[in-house]
Amino acid sequence: MTTKRPFILAFAAFVVFSALVAGFSITTFDEPQLSLDAYKVEDGFSVKLIASETLLKAPVSMDFDNKGRMWVVEMIGYMPNLEGIGEDDPTGRISILEDIDRDGVADHAKVFLDNLVLPRALAHVYGGLLYVDGPKLWFVEIKNDKPGKRTLVDPVYAEGGNVEHSSNGLMMNIDNWIYNANYNFRYQLKNGKWLKEPTSDRGQWGITKDNFGRLYFNNNATNLKGDYVLPNKIIRNKYFKPTIAENQRLASNRVYPTHQTSVNRGYEKGVLDEQGFLKDVTAACGPLVYRGGAFPEAYNQNAFVCVPEANLIKRNVLDFKTFQTTASQAVEGKEFLESTDEGFRPVNLFNGPDGAMYVVDMHRGIIQNKAYISQYLTEQLGLKKLDTLQNAGRILKITSNLTKANPVPDLSRATTNQLIALLSHSNGWLRDRSQQLLIQKKDPLAIKPLLALTKTGNEFLTAVHALYVLDGMNALSFARLTEVINQSKQPEIIAHALGLLEPFATAQQVPAMQRICTQLLAQNKEMIDLYLSMSLHSWLNLSEATFLPVLSEIEKRYVNQKVVQEAIVSGLNGKEAVYLASMYPGDLLKNNLTAAVSNRDNKQLNSIFVTEINKIDNRTKGLKLFRSICATCHGADGKGIQDLAPPLKGSEYIDGSMKRLASIILHGISGPIHVNGKLYQLNNEMPALLNNKEISDQDIADIIRFTQNAYAKVGKGISASDVKKMRDRKPAGSGVLNEKQLLEDDFDK
Repeated sequence: MTTKRPFILAFAAFVVFSALVAGFSITTFDEPQLSLDAYKVEDGFSVKLIASETLLKAPVSMDFDNKGRMWVVEMIGYMPNLEGIGEDDPTGRISILEDIDRDGVADHAKVFLDNLVLPRALAHVYGGLLYVDGPKLWFVEIKNDKPGKRTLVDPVYAEGGNVEHSSNGLMMNIDNWIYNANYNFRYQLKNGKWLKEPTSDRGQWGITKDNFGRLYFNNNATNLKGDYVLPNKIIRNKYFKPTIAENQRLASNRVYPTHQTSVNRGYEKGVLDEQGFLKDVTAACGPLVYRGGAFPEAYNQNAFVCVPEANLIKRNVLDFKTFQTTASQAVEGKEFLESTDEGFRPVNLFNGPDGAMYVVDMHRGIIQNKAYISQYLTEQLGLKKLDTLQNAGRILKITSNLTKANPVPDLSRATTNQLIALLSHSNGWLRDRSQQLLIQKKDPLAIKPLLALTKTGNEFLTAVHALYVLDGMNALSFARLTEVINQSKQPEIIAHALGLLEPFATAQQVPAMQRICTQLLAQNKEMIDLYLSMSLHSWLNLSEATFLPVLSEIEKRYVNQKVVQEAIVSGLNGKEAVYLASMYPGDLLKNNLTAAVSNRDNKQLNSIFVTEINKIDNRTKGLKLFRSICATCHGADGKGIQDLAPPLKGSEYIDGSMKRLASIILHGISGPIHVNGKLYQLNNEMPALLNNKEISDQDIADIIRFTQNAYAKVGKGISASDVKKMRDRKPAGSGVLNEKQLLEDDFDK
């Protein structure tokens, strides 16, 4: 809980005056007075509570504006009870948190947008705010901290599935594209028009990046996943889906909690150890590659991961190699941040403008959607009264005791020269935001100093930031990029420059590009060769004779390197047959090219080019069908309704034969029936779904799968084909089942 903080009259008068000058109306200041004794962070670090209820509820994501203020997404509607009833009500909001008295703790909140349905992501981009409301992605202009004109960016952004399996993330990358978790599209506002184009599908909840621009993500059962290459470089060939260069597991899933935890499948063998401690992650989310520059050197570009089911945050040490990235547990047997508070539910992590790491703690008991929550977890939460922990929420801030956090600059007042200088700052948040603000300014006086920065080299890849500012300002040219490639000593800079060079491919520039290829091949550097192989498609369309030999030379250098071979297939898009006939590829490349040719002939595209919306998973569909068809009589909680229908939980018909259960749903029941030893004298028949043409065999199987997950002692399943057999096996007599038939018939025969 929070308590009012006492103020002396003089200070209170000063704060109120300051607030009025700023345009706010302030009546009280509530700051969190909560103990963090149950939280233990790695030696050398401090954790501080900087925002809490009543300022916010159920936070799931956040971003900072150009003044350094926190904007928080509050998904208040998520699982308001164990039945998930009311989840789709418009109770969500986006709030601005401020620290009016400048003591480092938020003391004021104001709602920017409300009446949102399960909002789950936001991003400060293009001078406005990109956010999610229900299935839709919106962009809204910001006028004096109030919403202005709204633009619908994507009407189907989060269509399909439950909130845990729908699109989120909204992260601006160094390449000026906005990427997402759990969605195969990326976005960009260019010349006043929103662009949407396919990208690889990544992760489940949360997305992050390293300094180079590679993407990292995870899913609930995988600690950390990532791509070995920059996004959209290796998917140029629509008829070939890479399996090595992207979406790879990088680290062990082992987790080291400090206490026993209640997890959804805790009853299954191998989930908990002999002490009842979780062994592997089951709800990993919200990854962050730390780029704040305010932690000791050993922590730079470490990958931190939220593990809310075990009330902790992991730290993984990334190891970058050209063709593979790996990650390892930072401290064996120990996690970065651990808590014995079972309400601690970290769901997202962010780099801050001060270099600190910010933890979004949803702080609640239930973190499992109704479609997936098991009876086991439901009982565990009830016993611990965790289901009553609602409408809370925290933001934590982690800082190093050995280094000093940076002051938060007001970028809304920064000059062009100041923003250019920040492109070399150790804090990646400042570099990223300065890059975007420079693009928005479009100051022609920035071009000369930016071009100078493209010739520099450092660990923060300042030159790459400068290149993409120039790209956003439409200030690049073939000559300028050629100069960067010829003069740079840093392979990462050359890799990005090669990609930016592609739009300038013309017949007149073929000789110059040939010279660039010759020069780059002579350097014999893995990263340069890799990105050169992915960047030749536009040039191949102009001159196969010139550039096919370049690819062939790269292939021969890395004949057994799978990432390179996939890269060549991507670069060859449409030229596979020509290469096969003239370049005599090795077996690995030959197999990949043959597969691409076959896919093209059969019109089998990489799925990211044909999938528009997320598919509703079977359990979520089963839940929706149950609520629309079954819950009217059995209750949304499955406990039954007096004089209408018996309970499902504890029912032998739920725990028994699945084929019998399918028959009940298909053919209905009449007359009195005993359930769990109790007689239910029902005067009405349970309606049959047999003749409902809108309900398929798979729908019945999905309903059963949901009931098994929610109400059965040990969950079982049934196939659509088995449901069909029960559909054709009609009961004798009236065609409606009675208790005698249910007990005497052998449905599994």
